[in-house]
Amino acid sequence: MSTGIPPLPSRAERRGQHRRPRSLLKAVWYVFLSILIVGAGYAGYLFFKFDSLLDHVSSGKSDKAAEEQSASAKPMAVLLLGLDTRKQTGSLNTDVIMVAAMNPAKKTAAIISIPRDTYFKPEGYRARKINSFYSVALKEDKDKADDLLKSMFGAYLGIPIDYTAVVNFKTFEDIVDNFGGIQVDVDMDMRYVDHADGTDINLHKGVQVLNGKQALDFVRYRKSNMGTAPSNDFQRNDRQQKVISAIVDKFKSLDGALKLGGVLDGMGENIKTDISKTQLQQFIKTYFGIKNEQIQYYHVEGSWKSPYTYLDEASLEKAKSLLREQLN
Repeated sequence: MSTGIPPLPSRAERRGQHRRPRSLLKAVWYVFLSILIVGAGYAGYLFFKFDSLLDHVSSGKSDKAAEEQSASAKPMAVLLLGLDTRKQTGSLNTDVIMVAAMNPAKKTAAIISIPRDTYFKPEGYRARKINSFYSVALKEDKDKADDLLKSMFGAYLGIPIDYTAVVNFKTFEDIVDNFGGIQVDVDMDMRYVDHADGTDINLHKGVQVLNGKQALDFVRYRKSNMGTAPSNDFQRNDRQQKVISAIVDKFKSLDGALKLGGVLDGMGENIKTDISKTQLQQFIKTYFGIKNEQIQYYHVEGSWKSPYTYLDEASLEKAKSLLREQLN
């Protein structure tokens, strides 16, 4: 006779009911541990690569800066040069010229761009385009080229420049490619071909993901021989800053973090700086988490009168002011 009351579960069934939640919890715990182990292994792998990169990139000095002279304590300025060197031309022009001033207390920075064709006449030298002075400094004294450049640009901008960093454009391409490209708003159609040096620029206006070559074409584009409009140094500077902003965002993204191993592989051979390894470590420790909104990007304006760009005095003074503000 049925009582309408369901039968009680057996002891084995009761054990199973208790075991399922515990088994699920255990599985989740194993997955969590696995992630930690893999994450720790990846972090160790990145640390090894990064430490090797710093050895390769830095000046080789092992000096330990006094605490008050460390990048974690002292505002500093760095001259950033993008070197356009190709086998076909043998050029040593620095077609990207930026000065970054950084403030560790505020965790802020200002990056100014100077047009590559700027009329530049440092004391004791004849006037040339500003992008040619890296080559001038190397020819004068390769071992003291960094000091000469810091002196020239520091006097021009009215600030002390602590370090230089020279990046070959090949590194720029490799970084973008290893990140899987960067999203940029291309401001105009760009078409230019030069068979002498292998240049073939073919970009269309609009928001899109650019690979390394395309990103380099985007920042280098100046003139056209295929029907598109030309652009000037000021537009180029604006594009350079757009690309740097996009790369900064990539470095801080989860996807970017997972691709850092490949990025680091592509950097070592093509970046050189006079910053010591210990000081580089302080820079990275201090500014790695800096947000784009904490960086002021500014390109100096001017007017073109062949063969030079002559900078607008008010615009140049604003650039100097932004740098001084960071350096206190």
